Amino acid sequence: MAETRKDIVETAIAAGSFGTLIKAVTQAELTGTLKGTGPYTLFAPADAAFAKLSQTQLDALWQDPAKLKKLLLHHVVPGSVKGGDALRMKDGTRIKTVAGTELTLQTAGGRLKLGPAQVTRTDIDCTNGVIHVIDTVLMP
Repeated sequence: MAETRKDIVETAIAAGSFGTLIKAVTQAELTGTLKGTGPYTLFAPADAAFAKLSQTQLDALWQDPAKLKKLLLHHVVPGSVKGGDALRMKDGTRIKTVAGTELTLQTAGGRLKLGPAQVTRTDIDCTNGVIHVIDTVLMP
């Protein structure tokens, strides 16, 4: 029997390594957005990425829903950008996020990075887009 594909939120929950991200998405009231039609590309910080933040940084995010929402939307790009497509883009290409900010792709050496964040896994397909796992939370 074929596995039923899930939306971005369901996929992240099922993966089991995005607990902090899911908590943040819920608190920022973005669950509906990331379950929406899309398509979206989510550069998803795993729990280990959030663990790199200080407790002071985390507390500040939990206490400021608007700042948390902006931070999360800084990780979301409209459209479905596959890893191979991103790697074929020119090194230094800027892509606009849903937050209105920009991410700079670094593609030199066949590795995909966004600023300080290394993409550790690409192309987790979802019904409304794609997830790429990153090892660092991106600050807008």
